[in-house]
Amino acid sequence: MPEVKYNRVLLKLSGEALSGAAGFGIDTPTLVRIARQVKQLHTMGVAIGIVVGGGNIWRGAKAEEQGMDRVTADYAGMLGTIINALALQNALEKEGVDTRTQSAIEVRQVAEPYIRRRAVRHLEKGRVVIFAGGTGNPYMTTDTAAALRAIEIGADVLLMSKNNVDGIYSADPEKFPDAKKFDKLSYLQALNLRLEVMDSTALSLCLENKLPIIVFDLHLSNGLEQAVTGLPIGTLVSSEVGNG
Repeated sequence: MPEVKYNRVLLKLSGEALSGAAGFGIDTPTLVRIARQVKQLHTMGVAIGIVVGGGNIWRGAKAEEQGMDRVTADYAGMLGTIINALALQNALEKEGVDTRTQSAIEVRQVAEPYIRRRAVRHLEKGRVVIFAGGTGNPYMTTDTAAALRAIEIGADVLLMSKNNVDGIYSADPEKFPDAKKFDKLSYLQALNLRLEVMDSTALSLCLENKLPIIVFDLHLSNGLEQAVTGLPIGTLVSSEVGNG
């Protein structure tokens, strides 16, 4: 079994990552494949926290454009993340992985309330912890929730999974085939280049707490395993100046 570089990780999954080719809802084969990748990390002894988005169910920004109050739209999005978290928890448990879901907004019938010390204790006991409900506050993205939870649980790295994008580029590689891929970037380079890695609040949190970020393609075979063992994959954002 390969040597692990990062012993405790926070994996950020977008809602779209769960929707497969359909682009909406939850695609069961995709969910099972993700669960099996997470199981592989768990088998390697890695402590795993997961933050899920809700964009496959609800897009708050789109609802706001259509006239919905922003706060209401954001809370609806948080409920979407809880649905995704429960689906992922079920998929992991079917793979034999002991899992707990904690939510930043209270839904005690289906998830524990988020309590940092309890989350850390779950990780210490070898359980995967899924964090739902974002930060529990409107105007905050699930990227920010991922950075915050990673720092709170003492994660060694934040793994930002992307859909069919194998790292950070100077422009959208689907629109601009000549876009340059970055292997490494510093936090300040990522902020100054205004690259759409994650929102600036999340990126600033990582900078202030020196939390490295690996941006990689979720659909790459054994991508998670490569990331936690330190093999070159995607783009690393850290304190070191890169090739940006």
